[in-house]
Amino acid sequence: MAKSVLPSLLAVLIFCTTLFGMYEARPHRRGPTPSTIARSASILGPYSVPLFNGTASLPAPPSSDSLKAITIGRGTQNYTCATSTSSSTPVSIGAVADLFDASVLLPFLSPKDGEEILDLLPAYLVTFPYEALANSTLPSLGQHYFEGPTSPVFNLEEGKIGMLNGAKAADIIAPPSSSPGPDGKGNGAVDWLMLTALAGSQNLNTAYRVHTAGGKAPKTCEGQRAVIEVEYAAQYWFYG
Repeated sequence: MAKSVLPSLLAVLIFCTTLFGMYEARPHRRGPTPSTIARSASILGPYSVPLFNGTASLPAPPSSDSLKAITIGRGTQNYTCATSTSSSTPVSIGAVADLFDASVLLPFLSPKDGEEILDLLPAYLVTFPYEALANSTLPSLGQHYFEGPTSPVFNLEEGKIGMLNGAKAADIIAPPSSSPGPDGKGNGAVDWLMLTALAGSQNLNTAYRVHTAGGKAPKTCEGQRAVIEVEYAAQYWFYG
């Protein structure tokens, strides 16, 4: 492991230990207040979405857009199988994830350290129990879900920040070093994506899914159920 990674990894572990250590004391979920949203927006200036996976790049966001939110998505990529035999291949039916506000970490870090922390979080959080994350002090900023197998939706603060009905504009494979899933086990990390807004979107024009961890389906349906839920985490960046 490179020396430069060690301080940030330790910071992630300290942060997460503190965050999840409060799990028992937090019986009710609390989302961000308007002041939290405003404070988060004010510290996003030094940051820009990572586009390069080591061999290829996603297109950059339009120059007229500004960064509205940085979140960590945690949930499942979902697939269906026609049969439970090796002759069937899993077919994507979308995803479901909670979007947690990652920007609350950034005021305590330099931009360089902040970028490193953000890049490490998906691989760390894909392993952490979802229930602990959902009841932690990390604010929930919204939800990601699908309306139909090819229609992703991102709803940030019930539309107060914005809503994006997305269409895939570009994709590149996740780097080979990406976490394949919880505890470093799984079928691999799903692709990095650029999504653009369709009709019905509000205040958001572009979304990116990068630094993915897990989420890939098994190669065949052999021994699988009719519906497969594969744990994943990823950074989601929103521009508008």
